[in-house]
Amino acid sequence: MRILIAEDEQYLNRILTRQLEKAGYGVDACLDGLHALDYLMGTAVYDAVILDIMMPGMDGLTVLSRIRQAGIDAPVLLLTARDGIEDRVKGLDAGADDYLVKPFAAEELLARLRALLRRGSGKRESLLTVGDLTLDPAARRVSRAGQIIALSAREYSILEYLMRNAGAVLSREQIEDHIWNYDYQGGSNVVDVYIRYLRGKIDAPFEKKLIHTVRNAGYVLREEP
Repeated sequence: MRILIAEDEQYLNRILTRQLEKAGYGVDACLDGLHALDYLMGTAVYDAVILDIMMPGMDGLTVLSRIRQAGIDAPVLLLTARDGIEDRVKGLDAGADDYLVKPFAAEELLARLRALLRRGSGKRESLLTVGDLTLDPAARRVSRAGQIIALSAREYSILEYLMRNAGAVLSREQIEDHIWNYDYQGGSNVVDVYIRYLRGKIDAPFEKKLIHTVRNAGYVLREEP
């Protein structure tokens, strides 16, 4: 899952970025509304957006209105120091999906983010299944043939992306762009490395393989006869 954070308090921005990356999300972060709008109007597709309302350059409500007008329906969680009912109503009416008042615990933000991703504007299933492989986004639990499979945060994110696009061939560039942020400077074969890790846990112990390589194209997760 790829998340955008727009928060002008640098310390809070860094803390949230670290917490989300630790949880396995790909994160892009910026400190003002204009940069947030640039990110959102660019080529990246975000699964959720965390927007501070009071930001320099352009406030969060204006950013929100602009992206909704542009047809971008990624779930948006607004952050604000104001807790008045009128402020909350303005944010929700502008197209926000949730609202969190500062100060807040990082655990609450992560829980609200997980709830937004589960809802996904009504587009995401509560349980993902391909063959005998099951992924529960709510519990962040993966099992195959009833056997629980332990994954690292990054492995889980890649598997979830593959399962949400089951049957579709995803290029290495698509996977890397969706899972890692713009600043990532890892090796060129990082996707291949993580796919190998996943195969060792998802496919190796079982007769039927689900993760397939499509030569010169990428990877696809599907059940084959």
